[in-house]
Amino acid sequence: MWRLLWGALRALPGLKAGRQWLGSRGPHSTAMERAVVRCIPAEPKLSVSLVLGDGSARHMQRDQAEPLGRALARIANNAGKGNAKAAKKSKKARAESGAPPPPLPAVCLFSQDGQAVADDVPNAEAWQDGTVLQIGETRYRVERNPPALTELQLPRSLLAGFPVCPKVRTEFGSPAHCLFRWYQEQKVELGVAAAAAATGWVETPGGTEHVFMPSNAHGLPREVESGGPVEAGPGACTFDARHLYTKKVTGPGLIRTVSYNILADIYAQTELSRTVLYPYCAPYSLELDYRQNLLKKELAGYSADIICLQEVDKSVFTDSLGPALDAFGLEGLFRLKEKQHEGLATFYRRDKFSLLSQHDIALNQALLEDPLHKELRDQLAPYPEVQEKVQQRSSVLQVSVLQSTSDPSRKVCVGNTHLYWHPKGGNIRLIQAAVALSHIRHIIHNVYPATPIIFCGDFNSTPSTGMYSFVSNGSIAEDHEDWGSNGEEKPCRISLTHPLRLKSACGEPAYTNYVGGFHGCLDYIFIDANALEVEQVIPLPSHEEVTTHQALPSVSHPSDHIALICDLKWK
Repeated sequence: MWRLLWGALRALPGLKAGRQWLGSRGPHSTAMERAVVRCIPAEPKLSVSLVLGDGSARHMQRDQAEPLGRALARIANNAGKGNAKAAKKSKKARAESGAPPPPLPAVCLFSQDGQAVADDVPNAEAWQDGTVLQIGETRYRVERNPPALTELQLPRSLLAGFPVCPKVRTEFGSPAHCLFRWYQEQKVELGVAAAAAATGWVETPGGTEHVFMPSNAHGLPREVESGGPVEAGPGACTFDARHLYTKKVTGPGLIRTVSYNILADIYAQTELSRTVLYPYCAPYSLELDYRQNLLKKELAGYSADIICLQEVDKSVFTDSLGPALDAFGLEGLFRLKEKQHEGLATFYRRDKFSLLSQHDIALNQALLEDPLHKELRDQLAPYPEVQEKVQQRSSVLQVSVLQSTSDPSRKVCVGNTHLYWHPKGGNIRLIQAAVALSHIRHIIHNVYPATPIIFCGDFNSTPSTGMYSFVSNGSIAEDHEDWGSNGEEKPCRISLTHPLRLKSACGEPAYTNYVGGFHGCLDYIFIDANALEVEQVIPLPSHEEVTTHQALPSVSHPSDHIALICDLKWK
């Protein structure tokens, strides 16, 4: 059993860890008491928090423009109330003797050079880091906007053998600046006369990172405060056999690339998903925390250099996948879909690549506004209904240009997208693909000339469709049946071309999407055939593995799609 703690004060059972900030503001940096000031220029008020000599905590908010003297008077009044409370028992005696109430303590703020700060100085200017507040005989060192942990939360589902990544939110700092301490709960035998057993916490050697991997030896399932006991894993997963091919990171000159639609939580948690789309899937295995356990283990086990994900919830990227993959050496980039809660994420291995630039676009906006697509706009002018449908789509294209750290002369342009999903949207996907390819071509011809392309995504198109033919062959005729896929009275009839030589690195699998009512190949890793070649394709799960629980997702597979994985090399 594990418990995660914030310092020694806050406990979230199920896991346990101590966490402290790394840096100069450590707990033993000064012998003075602390006065913490939070002051944000965009906010009208600042806050001052401290503990008075009687042990009572005080937290007050003051206008930033207010003169310091008023804030100090308020502090003196608060401190005086504490003194009055302590002397309350002798109130009757003082009344009989006519003695006055105890005086308010002297309160002053000193600058770092020991000079008293004038009372007319505005609060925002007066309360600086390193100034000293004196209340009576007690001195407080002011810490302005010190790093603070604002939220610490464990996932509800904790599985033995799967990475655990707590949700961490910080202010004036980053989780990367935190030290995490993980502890294992152990039984301590006390003998027959005492209780049967008690629990104790033992720090786990080496457990100082944001992500931790509990094992089966870490205790039997039991109910704990967090509601997230460490439970047994689901047994064999669809990706276990694939990990046998990806145990190690690829060597120099190779690029292990992954493309994966991970199924956004906003789609997995609908009534439609539970009762119509995935009725065969156990409800608990559609829960986000459960699926995230599987996803983090699956992705970490691929030892990838580049990962392109689709249907990534913004919160999942920020709180779960981003920190987890960061711990495994991968830097993450996120692009939200227009007016949506999910989008695209591209990760790259830091010790193999550095990011040169990003060139993300919203496909509908680019078509409407970018001069690059004027010719396509003119072709679509006679078809306002089609134009309107393209404009209604929220699809985006994420483009990242990476440079090899071992050979700076080698660059790669990584595209990541998720095209329109509707079965009758073949014409919309053709237009979206044309915009995407034109944008990518502009980057590799005009911004980074002769840079190879890796174009990943969920294209929602099988190999028999016009979209796949267009990307692979470089053209699509105006009489292709997909131009009439939406059934308009006036089908869009245009021809498209592009000069890129692209091929599907993983070929044409029987399926990359397998649900109860459909299975087919929708996902691809297109590569620049002039500059890149395939070293190996990691086999997909067997049909028996995919259908063990009828279809996807399942208790052993976190998405309704299957990840594509291949090792590429420069020619």
